[in-house]
Amino acid sequence: MVPSPSIRPYRREDRPALDDICIRTAHNGRDSRPLYRDPGVLPAIFAAPYVHLESELAFVLDDGRGRAVGYILGTADTERFARDFRAVWLPLVADRYPEPSGPPGTRDEEMARLLHHPERMSVPGLADYPAHLHIDLLPDRQGLGHGRELMRTLLEALDDRGVPAVHLVMVKANEPARAFYDRMGFHEIEVRIDDSVVCLGRSTRDRDRL
Repeated sequence: MVPSPSIRPYRREDRPALDDICIRTAHNGRDSRPLYRDPGVLPAIFAAPYVHLESELAFVLDDGRGRAVGYILGTADTERFARDFRAVWLPLVADRYPEPSGPPGTRDEEMARLLHHPERMSVPGLADYPAHLHIDLLPDRQGLGHGRELMRTLLEALDDRGVPAVHLVMVKANEPARAFYDRMGFHEIEVRIDDSVVCLGRSTRDRDRL
């Protein structure tokens, strides 16, 4: 009998799998390993701090054998998360990924600069969307409805906590991801971050429309 994938809460032993998923999907949905000297900087920014600081809002797609093959991670309060990132998370990883002393010259240095500036998450104009999220699935798990179920799970958890809306920031070049978020009911938020990215948001309610 073939095991069926299912969504469940994150467990501590999932951490290596989450790091791997993040690395293998970080380049506009594709594998980032050919582009970085140490691609571990990517989950140090976009995955690990979420399960370290707010694991109750971390859910994984289990392949039916106990292995995580996708995840959705989030925070209910972006402003608080940015403060905790600096105070609690950054000291744990700063030595491995030091901030470049000058303008970043490589992709690794660009990511290290992001790591050392968590205040970038505090974007004026997002007060109505206090939560934010990251979602990633291994390529062979995409297009099967798992992303929709992961999204529904996190939105329900946020709504249960009284969080009215959530946002995310994505690279404009990742067109498949944008199509997915459009199907999930996200809309563009008129805030200025960077010319290469766009900010999207939606209510945590109306999950029946997913």
